[in-house]
Amino acid sequence: MAIKSVIVLVRHGETEWSKSGQHTGRTDLPLTEAGEKGAADLRPALARMSFGKVLISPLGRAQRTAELAGLQGDTEPDLLEWDYGAYEGRKTADIRVDLDDPEWTIWRDPIPPGATPGEQPEDVAARCRRVIDELLPVLDRGEDCALVAHGHLLRIFTATWLGLPAVDGRLWALDAGALSRLGFEHETHVIRAWNAVVPALKGTSEHH
Repeated sequence: MAIKSVIVLVRHGETEWSKSGQHTGRTDLPLTEAGEKGAADLRPALARMSFGKVLISPLGRAQRTAELAGLQGDTEPDLLEWDYGAYEGRKTADIRVDLDDPEWTIWRDPIPPGATPGEQPEDVAARCRRVIDELLPVLDRGEDCALVAHGHLLRIFTATWLGLPAVDGRLWALDAGALSRLGFEHETHVIRAWNAVVPALKGTSEHH
């Protein structure tokens, strides 16, 4: 195993719903002006890196982020954001009022169907495991990988990488346009950097 090989996680730039706190699963919103700028700001840091594989969610906000950040790769349906079913487009505060449950979170209770069937966290984790299986041979060759995708998907991906339950993705926040790195300490899967802004990566040769 090439210990220094990493997976760079790129969360797409800001959209109107990520800005407002609405759950944005399969709704294909464009980046805001700030989101476009944030994605473009990633380009210099990512340009110093070399990737053996780049995978990008099919949704437009991820595709545009990759384009502005200078990343070219394959479209990967397994990187679609969590399907929130009946909670699509809704804010946590409003759902709590509707359910009369001040402690509700997207991570805790089953996701009911809506305009789309909805997914449970472990359904998302199953997709993440398929992506990990695709990346491991590349990492084994000592090459780095990059994923351009979505906040909750990448948090569940990280939990899956660490061998934790999908719902443990609730434990680490991930901002729009942020970079993170997953990798190894010896053979153990670890987080190498998390939710970093681009200036924090200057002077390093590592992803995210």
